[in-house]
Amino acid sequence: MNQSFSAQRTQTLRRLTETDLDLLVIGGGITGSGIARDAAMRGLRTGLVDRHDFAFGTSSRSSRLLHGGLRYLEQGRVGLVREASLEKKILRDIAPHLGDPLGFVFPAYRKNGRPLWQLRIGVKLYDLLCNGRNFSPSRGFNEAETLALLPGLNRDGLLGAVRYFDALTNDARLTLDTLRSAARHDATLANYTRFTGATREAAGWRCQLEDQLTGAALTVRTRTLVNATGPWAEGLGLSAVKLRLSKGIHVVIDRRHLPVTDAVVLTEGKRILFVIPWGERLIVGTTDTDYEGPPENVAVEPADIAYVLRSLKGTFPALKLTESDIISTWAGLRPLIANPDGSPSDISRAHQIRCPQPAWWDVSGGKLTTYRLMAEQTVDQLARHIGRPTTPCRTADEPLLPEVETAFSGIQPPPFGQEALLHYMGKEWAVTLVDVMLRRSGWHYYHPDASAKAEQVADWMSQHAGWSQARRTAELAAYHEATGVRPLRTATG
Repeated sequence: MNQSFSAQRTQTLRRLTETDLDLLVIGGGITGSGIARDAAMRGLRTGLVDRHDFAFGTSSRSSRLLHGGLRYLEQGRVGLVREASLEKKILRDIAPHLGDPLGFVFPAYRKNGRPLWQLRIGVKLYDLLCNGRNFSPSRGFNEAETLALLPGLNRDGLLGAVRYFDALTNDARLTLDTLRSAARHDATLANYTRFTGATREAAGWRCQLEDQLTGAALTVRTRTLVNATGPWAEGLGLSAVKLRLSKGIHVVIDRRHLPVTDAVVLTEGKRILFVIPWGERLIVGTTDTDYEGPPENVAVEPADIAYVLRSLKGTFPALKLTESDIISTWAGLRPLIANPDGSPSDISRAHQIRCPQPAWWDVSGGKLTTYRLMAEQTVDQLARHIGRPTTPCRTADEPLLPEVETAFSGIQPPPFGQEALLHYMGKEWAVTLVDVMLRRSGWHYYHPDASAKAEQVADWMSQHAGWSQARRTAELAAYHEATGVRPLRTATG
């Protein structure tokens, strides 16, 4: 670590240990970030820690959508869809740089998937659940209109299509900008800081932490504690969470292979995948398979890739794609609520806020789009427990960040260069090469020459952070292990 970063981190950890907190949030994903922002904005003395980097898990590995969840309508989850539909509009308002309205074309076939009449009714109801003011009105298309909209689409049994609107976001950037907003309201935030245990005291909790960068042990006192660790929630301290982890993978290809202007919904039976335009790229996913391993070990398997490519081929028969056309991939976990016996719950993507011990809250389930609402509901409970007057929740009304502070945050990666890197290192807690390439910038996922760019970033970070040659070598090795990208033959060290 360079002196500037080291001094900044030392100050942060000292502040955590020397302040009697109202709230300590464990977990720096989107849920924990939203809770920290809301609590800090209401005047609560707030801290947040994560044993990994911020947005390390699910919050940087989703489908990157702000959506109501059209497919939940057929499950009868009207309340859940309305909740998320209203929230997607709020997020677009408070973070316009991270909400790009996008049409989704959903083809209908004679003997496969949802009937066209059902889709037409569904998308109109979807509009109504946004108070009748979705990003744009939905509409239907006949067969000819659908083929004009999606050249190369499988014609066999095609009846037509519908188009509805959601929004594209950048999940990691939404998490990081929410944390930056929390910090602007005086929250104390530390990544690479592990929660190791807590002891109940009369005034709340005495928590034990460990600085993952130095090994130093820390003690923090807090009146309330929130477990917002996503897929890790079951294993944290006094947690009463029961989860079913579902793995989803995405692949990124060049948009020249399939130059669509709208997103496309692919169906295989009841399963759904999306083809999502992302600048010069397409994001294709997601899968849905049960996962039982350690959350940090989730990975893209050959069978996952084969399934995605097969689904694409089925919908666009003339498309010639192989694994060599894939620019990047990622795998993430959905932390779905399970029944106490471990079986899948019927509440799907709903969230739970539970208090299994005095002043300890488990916040689990939910999805990216509803994170702000989950935070508001959680902080409402915390504020009542603390019993100290707080200001009303303002997270739905106050912009996430001033526009001037969003130059290096967007749905697409910023231009490659040192200016962005220095911003991430100086103002966004970036410690490692992986932090920068995957979560801060997204350069790894977007650029076909990501390995060469990683070499350049490693050189810049060596210069600005004072890395030794051994540290540079270790950082590149960690990057290649995390991404599955082969090192360049010209790599040094």
